[in-house]
Amino acid sequence: MVKVYTSSVIGAPADRVWRVVRDFNGLPDWHPAIAESRIENGVPSDRVGCIRNFTLKDGGRIREQLLALSDFDYSFRYSILESPMGVTDYIADFRLLPVTDGDQCFAEWTAEFDCAPEREGELAELVGQGVFQGGFDALKQRFGAA
Repeated sequence: MVKVYTSSVIGAPADRVWRVVRDFNGLPDWHPAIAESRIENGVPSDRVGCIRNFTLKDGGRIREQLLALSDFDYSFRYSILESPMGVTDYIADFRLLPVTDGDQCFAEWTAEFDCAPEREGELAELVGQGVFQGGFDALKQRFGAA
């Protein structure tokens, strides 16, 4: 099992950042790698169990299911149902924590998944740096770095 952990500090209060990232269908609005997204079957994007179907800017298509969403904890959990990456049993968690010293928040994004042993390093780097850090960098650009 591969475990990936990425964290960052964003120069805005957690509630402000949360308003942008909590929309499970909103990735194209803040993540630079996502071209378009839709929620299948017309259900609300904040309903646990909903499935987002999105296209990457490189043309890849990914389907993910929302497993948990907490406005109280500024967190969500999701799984990958289909992906061109070659991962299985992929579960990810995204969380924001308020930083009391100034208008900023601590963000962390984690994932655990299985894949072919020879691809573990490559996929850990892709997920941790390409997906997670890429998203954090875009949020820091939008809200400011701490």
